[in-house]
Amino acid sequence: MTAPITTTEQDQAITATVLRERSRLWHFIRRRVADQTDADDILQDVFYEFTQAYHLPEPIEQVSAWLFRVARNRIIDRFRKKKEVALDDLAGGGGDEDDCRLDLMLPSPDGGPEAAYTRAMLLQELQLALEELPANQRDVFIAHELEGVSFKEMAEQTGVSINTLLARKRYAVLYLRQRLQALYEE
Repeated sequence: MTAPITTTEQDQAITATVLRERSRLWHFIRRRVADQTDADDILQDVFYEFTQAYHLPEPIEQVSAWLFRVARNRIIDRFRKKKEVALDDLAGGGGDEDDCRLDLMLPSPDGGPEAAYTRAMLLQELQLALEELPANQRDVFIAHELEGVSFKEMAEQTGVSINTLLARKRYAVLYLRQRLQALYEE
């Protein structure tokens, strides 16, 4: 039977891991976070979470992978806190066809590596969610959001009324909001 690990041994193991992984982890974070202070805060959060998790009964199997996964999650969390815009604000009851524009909901592609990473992740999840929509809702959403086709043009091309097209897009947005809400809550 193996003797239990003492607190001193745990502290030494934590210190050794921090010293071994700190530089790589900081560079990983810094490549994705433009502000050095934010990067330092994220690094501190990751190591704090590591020390808390290390003292739990379940051991961390692959420490390096675990640290990078936590860092990635903290980067996403930090970005969301700074850039999050409620979808309700964008899809509110104004009735304007531009209320739900996708480009207003996604981080700017010019926002640096952190924004690009989050944008790519959101677009990937959006693609999966779009595939789950009924075809008529998906077609309207894609035509308006991704192809820039106006509702008037769609009505002329399809013979479907503008109000029906607006309703289809609204149902698509409501579904996508619900489906993608988990990303914002992670």
